[in-house]
Amino acid sequence: MSTFMPMLYSAWDSDIAYSFRKSRVAVISTLLLLAMFLAAILAPHLAPQNPFDIAELSLFDSELPPAWAEGGNPAYLLGTDTQARDVLSSIMYGMRISLVVGFASVLLAAVLGVTLGLLGGFLGGIVDAVLMRIADVLLSFPPILVALLINGVLRGALPQSAQADSALIVLILSIGLTNWVQYARTVRGSTMVLVIATINLGMAVLTEATLSFLGVGMPPTQPSLGTLIQIGNEFLFSGIWWVVVFPAAALAVLVLAVNLLGDWLRDALNPKLR
Repeated sequence: MSTFMPMLYSAWDSDIAYSFRKSRVAVISTLLLLAMFLAAILAPHLAPQNPFDIAELSLFDSELPPAWAEGGNPAYLLGTDTQARDVLSSIMYGMRISLVVGFASVLLAAVLGVTLGLLGGFLGGIVDAVLMRIADVLLSFPPILVALLINGVLRGALPQSAQADSALIVLILSIGLTNWVQYARTVRGSTMVLVIATINLGMAVLTEATLSFLGVGMPPTQPSLGTLIQIGNEFLFSGIWWVVVFPAAALAVLVLAVNLLGDWLRDALNPKLR
């Protein structure tokens, strides 16, 4: 304890901590991320309803508008969908899956990319040339197309009966194997990995949402934010706007907060800007 407090004070007085305190964007983004992380992690305790438990659903409460709209129910703050699932609860539970996919795929991409980057930089020669040419090929295609290709190959290798249960693992592998190139090039060039990891988290969450929206991500029985948007989009023009608007807004805020925090990290850790 005697050494912990001085270390804490020293960290709080560092240049990065000072830059953080002075940046309203960084502070607000961090608070938003913390709130959304806590809401996702504590969803079983904070959510008004478990949207995946059939016993808690009542079809009499389906398609209710938000609580402040005419016909709304105070028990369902953001309304309910066509299956009587509370939209707020669905968002909280959906964020858990989106964040798990995001963090796990970024971790996989970082480990694979750092390992291959160090290997190429250390060995050089033909090993480095082959790795960098593979990286060039992957970078020449949009990441979502590469993720779709890997996702399709992995799904095709699995039996039909196992595809639903393995959807989470397939998504993590698809996105992780798509994003390792940036880490490999960064480590090879000896620049900042933490900034890329932060920005890639937002990209990974958005990629997962895109894959799920296209119907090749999480199944409706285990919806992520992307799946909720995909399901809600089918009923958008029938007047049940809240089923798609609120999950889309949650996704937008989550990705925006991560990207803004990543921008601040890039500036704070760049010695040329100090």
